Amino acid sequence: MQKRCLLVGFAACCAAISALAELPKHLSPENLRRVQVLDVVLESATTVAPDLLKDPHAAAYVEVKGVIGGNIRFELLLPEAWNERFVMGGGGGFVGTVQNSARDSVKRGYATVGTDTGHECQPVYSASWALDNLEAQVNFGYLAVHRTAEVAKALLHAYYGKDAAYSYFTGCSRGGGQAMMEAQRFPQDFDGVVAGAPAFNWTGIAANAIAIVKALYPDPAHLDRTVLPTEALQNLQKAILEQCDAQDGLKDGIIQDPPSAHFDLSKVPGLTDEQRHAINAIYQGARNDKGPLYPGFSVAECDPEQWRFWLTGPAPALLAKDHAPTLMFAFGTQIFKYLIFNQPDWDYSTYNLSNFERDTHLAASYLNATNSNLDPLKARKGKLIIWHGWADPALPAQATVDYYHQLQAHDPNAADYCRLFMVPGCLHCGGGPGATDVDWLSAIVDWVEHAKAPDKLIASKSGPDTTVMTRPLYPYPQTAIYKGSGDPNSADSFVVKSTSGAGH
Repeated sequence: MQKRCLLVGFAACCAAISALAELPKHLSPENLRRVQVLDVVLESATTVAPDLLKDPHAAAYVEVKGVIGGNIRFELLLPEAWNERFVMGGGGGFVGTVQNSARDSVKRGYATVGTDTGHECQPVYSASWALDNLEAQVNFGYLAVHRTAEVAKALLHAYYGKDAAYSYFTGCSRGGGQAMMEAQRFPQDFDGVVAGAPAFNWTGIAANAIAIVKALYPDPAHLDRTVLPTEALQNLQKAILEQCDAQDGLKDGIIQDPPSAHFDLSKVPGLTDEQRHAINAIYQGARNDKGPLYPGFSVAECDPEQWRFWLTGPAPALLAKDHAPTLMFAFGTQIFKYLIFNQPDWDYSTYNLSNFERDTHLAASYLNATNSNLDPLKARKGKLIIWHGWADPALPAQATVDYYHQLQAHDPNAADYCRLFMVPGCLHCGGGPGATDVDWLSAIVDWVEHAKAPDKLIASKSGPDTTVMTRPLYPYPQTAIYKGSGDPNSADSFVVKSTSGAGH
C-alpha cells in the first residue's frame, strides 16, 4: 500500500511538473521594465487582471507604456495566454492620443500595440501640433507607426523569449491610411494588412473638402448658416431611394452598387438652384483648370444626420467649440493651415486650386499613401485587404476604388495579394442601413496563414439581441445581387454579380 501511494504521489508530482513546464515563461513586469531598447524610455509595465464580471471574454495581460524618440508614445498589451501573433491597430483623425483600434484583440490572445503617432493634441481634428514642426509631420505621416511596430516586436521578443509567428495591422479611416502606408513603405513590418475606409491621400482629401466648403459656406463670416438644411437633405434622401433603391432588384433601403445606379438630381423636388449647386459640389469632387483632383461622394443612401455632421452642417457643438461647422470643414482647413502652408490664418474662401499640385508637393511626399506599386509586398508574400463603405459621408469611396484600379493597371494579378471589398449601405467605418460588421482580422489571418483567399465574406447587422441581417461581400468589382426569392435578410438569398467598376 505504501509503495502504491509513493507511486501515485510520484505520478502526481510528475504531472504537476509537466503542467508547470507547459505554462508560458515570461519576464516579470519588473524585469520587462528594465529591458533597454535604443531611443526608447519605458515608463511602466503593469499586470492587468481580467474582470470577468464586467467582461466574460476579458484576459490577463501586461500593459507596457513608453516613449520612442522623445515624442512617440505607445501602449503595448502582452496577453498571458499568447497565441504567438502580433497585431497593431490604427488611429483616427490627427490621432493625438495613444489609439489602437485592435485593442480588444488582446482578448483573443494577440499581443497588440497602439501609438499617438508622435504628438499629443485634442480634439482629433486639430493639427495645430504640426505648425513649423517637420519632425512631428513626418512622424504622423508615416514614421511613428513603423517605429512603434519595431519597438513593440523587440519588447514582445524580450517578454516571451521569441518572435511572433505572424504580424498584422488593421485600421480604419486614418488607421486605414496608416495600413496602406505600411504596405507601401514598410512591407516587411506585417504579414497581413487591413485598410478600412482609408484616408490615404491627405492633400486630395483637403482639396475636396475646400471645394465642398466653398460651395456650402462661401462666406466665412456666416458659418452658422448652411446652404443645405436638414429639410433639403431629407428631400435628397427620399429622392435617392425612390429613384435608385429598386434598381438592384430589391427595394430594401440599401443601394447595392451606387456607381451603376441612375440618379437625376434635377428631378428632386423642393431644392433651390443654390442647393443643387452645393449637392453637385459634393458629388463632383475637387478639380481645377487642369482637370479632376479628387473624386466626389457616391450617390448612395444620404443619412441626413451623418451628412449634417460630416458634410453640410452646421454641427452646433463643433461650431461653438472650434468655429467649424462640419468635420469636413475642420479637417480640410486644418490640413491646409498646418500641414501644407504652415499658416494659421489661411483663408479658405480666397484660395483656388489652380496651384494645388505645387502647393501640396512637400506635404504629399510624407502624408500620402498613393503608390500603386506593391511589388515589395508581393515579393515578401504579404497580403492586403482594403474595404470601404459606399455610403461613407467622411471619405469618398470612389477614391479607394480608383486606387485599386491603379493597382490593377500596375499589376493585372494584384488580386493574388490585394483585394478590395465595397460594403453597401455602410457609413464611415461601420454603421448604416446595410450589413456592415465583418471580422476583418480573421479574414486576413485566414489568407496569410491558411492560404484561404477571401473570395466571399459574410457581413452582418446586429439588433439589440440578435443578428437581423447577413449579406455576402465579394471582391471588387463583383457585387452581391438578390436572386429573386428567399429571405432578403439572409446572405443565402444573394448571388455574385460582376460589375463594370465604372464610376458614377
